[in-house]
Amino acid sequence: MRAFKSILDFYINSSIHVALAIVAMSCVTCLEFAIVLDVSMLSFIGFASITGYNFVKYFGLAKFHHRSLSNKLKTIQIFSLFCFLAMCYFLMQLSATSLVVISVFAVITFLYAIPLLPNRFFIDKKKKLRSVGGLKVYIIALVWSGVTVVLPLINDAYHMHSDVVISAIQRFIFVIVLMLPFEIRDLNYDSLKLATIPQRIGVKRTKIIGFILSVLVVALEFFKNDINLNHLLSLAVIIFTTLVFLKFSTRLQGKYYSSFWVESIPIWWLVLLLMLS
Repeated sequence: MRAFKSILDFYINSSIHVALAIVAMSCVTCLEFAIVLDVSMLSFIGFASITGYNFVKYFGLAKFHHRSLSNKLKTIQIFSLFCFLAMCYFLMQLSATSLVVISVFAVITFLYAIPLLPNRFFIDKKKKLRSVGGLKVYIIALVWSGVTVVLPLINDAYHMHSDVVISAIQRFIFVIVLMLPFEIRDLNYDSLKLATIPQRIGVKRTKIIGFILSVLVVALEFFKNDINLNHLLSLAVIIFTTLVFLKFSTRLQGKYYSSFWVESIPIWWLVLLLMLS
């Protein structure tokens, strides 16, 4: 049992789980728009997600509640290095247009973790995008929506139209809702300067906002020119599931409540969509 827990903790703490969630949402996009599941693209997204998340979390660039992981940090750093090399390999397999899009999101990720200017330019010596009050959740949602919606379609040379824009907006909103249980959990750790949604409006109102945004995600589906019934049904089920998890989110939630179960929702979205298809 202890060995299983150690493996599970490494799986979560090394960002493999969140990377699979991002890859799953990329696959959802491919299925929705009936494009080829490009192995190189999906592999790049997976390894880049691990590299990016671990870069932000473990290389002295952000201080979440990870002090207890110091004795395992070296293992995660070595693992991240191999993922970085794999990311570089698959990056070379992608189209030139994809590289332009990737570079944009890479810069955003970099600025999310690194101070925009040398410390002497700021009164706050830790001034980076993630420390700008209220901005964190929107930056993450922007990157996730771009990587999981725009990037796979750009790589496939897909003709961009209004349905793509709506899907990108839906994904942006969905990721915000998906992050709310994490925001509630992190009330115990986040600095008040971050001005997260629960910090500003409280847990109860955060859940209400999550419900409103979730309804909006489903409603936007009916504005598409080509409504995919399987996608609509899977989206409705996943949104309902997300709301259930949000409903029972607390500041004192279990260790794996958000980091494993909530993070698993995009993976189950893909599984459900494949079953319906």
